[in-house]
Amino acid sequence: MTARGGGGALGRVVRAGVGRRRVQTVVMALTMMMAVTASVLAAGLVVASQGPFDHAFGRQNGAHLTAGFDGAKVTDAELKSTSSLPGVTATAGPYPVLTLRPVIEDDRGGPPLLDDGGGPPMTIVGRTGPGGAVDRVDLTDGHWATGKGQVVLNAGDMRIPPGSKLTFPDLPGRPTLAVVGTAKSVSESADAWVSPEQLEALAKPGTAPGRQMLYRFRAASTEAQLNAARASVAAAVPPGALTDAASYLKVKVAAQRTSGTFVPFVVAFGLLGMVMSVLIIGVVVSGAVGAATRRIGILKALGFTPSQVVRAYVGQALLPALVGTLLGVVLANLLAIPVMHEAEDAYGTGSMSIAPWISIAVPLAALVAVAATAFVPALRAGRLRTAQAIAVGRTTRTGRGRSVRHLLGRLPGPRPLSLGLADPFARPARSATMAVAVILGTVGVTFCAGLALSLNGIQNGMDRRSPGAVIVHSIPPPGAADPKPADPAAVAAKISALPGTRRFFSVGQLELGAAGLARRVHVNAYSGAPSWGSYQMISGRWFRGPGEAVVPTGFLNNTGTHVGDTITLTNEGRRVPVRVVGEAFDLSGEGMTVLTPASSLNGLNAKVLPGSEEFNIDLKPGYKTAAYVDSLNQALQPLGINAQANSGEISSTLIAMDSLAGILTVMLVSVAGMGVLNTVVLDTRERVHDLGVFKALGMSPRQTILMVITSVTGIGLVAGAIGVPIGMALHGEVLPAMGDAADITIPPADLAVYDPPVLIPLLLGGLVIATAGALLPATWTARIRTATALRTE
Repeated sequence: MTARGGGGALGRVVRAGVGRRRVQTVVMALTMMMAVTASVLAAGLVVASQGPFDHAFGRQNGAHLTAGFDGAKVTDAELKSTSSLPGVTATAGPYPVLTLRPVIEDDRGGPPLLDDGGGPPMTIVGRTGPGGAVDRVDLTDGHWATGKGQVVLNAGDMRIPPGSKLTFPDLPGRPTLAVVGTAKSVSESADAWVSPEQLEALAKPGTAPGRQMLYRFRAASTEAQLNAARASVAAAVPPGALTDAASYLKVKVAAQRTSGTFVPFVVAFGLLGMVMSVLIIGVVVSGAVGAATRRIGILKALGFTPSQVVRAYVGQALLPALVGTLLGVVLANLLAIPVMHEAEDAYGTGSMSIAPWISIAVPLAALVAVAATAFVPALRAGRLRTAQAIAVGRTTRTGRGRSVRHLLGRLPGPRPLSLGLADPFARPARSATMAVAVILGTVGVTFCAGLALSLNGIQNGMDRRSPGAVIVHSIPPPGAADPKPADPAAVAAKISALPGTRRFFSVGQLELGAAGLARRVHVNAYSGAPSWGSYQMISGRWFRGPGEAVVPTGFLNNTGTHVGDTITLTNEGRRVPVRVVGEAFDLSGEGMTVLTPASSLNGLNAKVLPGSEEFNIDLKPGYKTAAYVDSLNQALQPLGINAQANSGEISSTLIAMDSLAGILTVMLVSVAGMGVLNTVVLDTRERVHDLGVFKALGMSPRQTILMVITSVTGIGLVAGAIGVPIGMALHGEVLPAMGDAADITIPPADLAVYDPPVLIPLLLGGLVIATAGALLPATWTARIRTATALRTE
């Protein structure tokens, strides 16, 4: 006999099952929502981390060659004609361009963001809009500069918000522009953009702005091909007209170093999220179908065939799963806005988003997983005989865990406590699955905590490149009446005479040759007593006197030298040997820097670049930085320079990593908590009759809550003990991989971050996740009336 109504009867069974188990339905939908949200975000980030520069470059139609021309030597018509050169596939321009050094001020009343003249000049390009055939610029904030007095800044490490002001003190009338937006160019074709009319207005009288052309070529995958293309462009314009030509390959290398640093931990979090999501989906669906065994027997008694029973219960699993999946896709794409914004900052590319196919493929995969997971227990139950299915559904599985319950019952302590501790042994497979979910959540928390501590240590190490509470640059600010750099000896005398000065040193910059290297190296020459201002060391030690030097990891890797080797610095035929005594942590440039006392260079007859001196000052205890800066500025006023408080160095990449790691960890913990919640709901639903008996025997609501929460505490503690070491091991693998991608060695101190004060809370993390997940169903259980529980089967 078959059930009458066919598909209609099946539909009523599905709807009735979903409506009858409202709490379980809601929990399943919420769990699916969190799992799909985490999976879509994780998959989106993993896909975005694979070649982010190439994706952004293709989407923006980036320029293979950014060429600058002398506006007095070439006409716009001549530049436009280069678009027909062999191999050229697209061009943009010519755009007027100027190189200027502005003062950047915060319009909200804060101190100038850039006013010491030490920063590099800005390349400002006149463009009518962000679009074009080549280098389509992505606006990240505000709007495009459409009129006079407006400027759009390239969104880089310096976070200059719209509303700030750019003043050009070296131009007649000190013109000021309002920052109306920020944008990103994957080609790095400019530092700022204005309208063409505004660009012409910024040019000094009697001078012609330069011109910029952006090119794409059919063959541009190697430097040799780009060199040939550059030569072709230079030959097509008057001699000397081409002043510079920047290859996108150099930008790509720098971007890949940044993105390569970011990829390992994104992949780690992404895999954790997707594995946990699949696990939780399996727990939710198999538990829901398994709990309906008795009802399956009743349906068989009413005439449903095994096939109809299986379809009915797969449908009951799919219906709330479908609702949760749709909500998860929407939530993931909403969360992707801030998450991908953080990824953009870390990768240093233009706008990113979740690939559309991910929002389709991941939900479909989740629903297939639900159907497959539901099919197995539903098929097993569908094959049961009618009487057997009814009997299985009515019979409480008291045999499992009975010996453990009796053993724990003999221990001193409240009876609800021993009952709760014994509950996981009644359904060991379900408990094991819940434990795995909590373990994965604990792994994520442990890894994130270690990552945050390591990134904080790296940031502190970066700050040690410029130590002290106060900094003085020997070059006057832009617009000063006398632009001549101050005498370093006079500056040092002013600093020494100030009562609040505890200690200070100066560092100047030189460009010197190095034996065996074709390129010149950057040398930081220290004067004074810089031992208190040493860089963070990876190996070896800071220099102690002349003839010793410290170099970053990049220098050692690029030159094949090691700590203890001797390098020879050269200048105009003179040679000075210095011994490398330490490997310093330094992320700037390519690491081709030598740090040494100025006295090491005495035999080279080399002079520090004028205006490059920086004085780092440490204050005596009790002296306020602001008051000291005011006093020092009064003393330095005759020299025409200023002191400023040291605000440290902030890396947008590290900030983005920290923020994104926090977001992903919250997602992992939420999914783990939902897994615990669902499992506890299933357990309490199956044992509601037993709970009614306990209540009839005098168990209070508080004791009921204690029993339910205790049933997960053991799992939480075990999960913490297992998950924390795994998270530590993951941290130990991922952080060095991030350093290798950036061609740096992370200092050992920044890797060994799991001290006892950190480990103890982390070990309790599994307990917190499990308890938080069980708290809500424990409260629901405590509110069930005794009579209602006794009547429920």
